[in-house]
Formats: sequence, structure tokens, C-alpha cells
Amino acid sequence: MPKLKTNRGAAKRFRATAGGFKCRASHRNHILTKKPSKRKRQLRRPDHIDPTDVGRLRPLLPYVR
Repeated sequence: MPKLKTNRGAAKRFRATAGGFKCRASHRNHILTKKPSKRKRQLRRPDHIDPTDVGRLRPLLPYVR
């Protein structure tokens, strides 16, 4: 059976954890001066992908878990 290709864009955005997948929060790259400290602080922690979306993520990352 041939090897499967990993979607490189998805590989850079998502990481597998024991409970599913995590990704970095958006709106955290630039123009941070006008955003409140509370919002920036809450964007620090990683988001977790909803279990209903994991099925769409699996074909993009075939060799993860």
C-alpha cells in the first residue's frame, strides 16, 4: 500500500494530545496594543478541537496516533 501524504498546513496548525487535538488561538499575531490584556491573556492557552471536527482532521494527519 502506498504512503499517505500529510497535509503540511494542518501539520503546522494542529498537535495531537491524549484527549484529541489542540491548536493555537487566532487573533494573537499583530495589532496587540488595542486589545485588552484580558483578551490577550485568554488567547495564550491552546484551544481544543471539538470532537465532532476530529473526523475531518484525521485524513489530513494520517500518521498522528
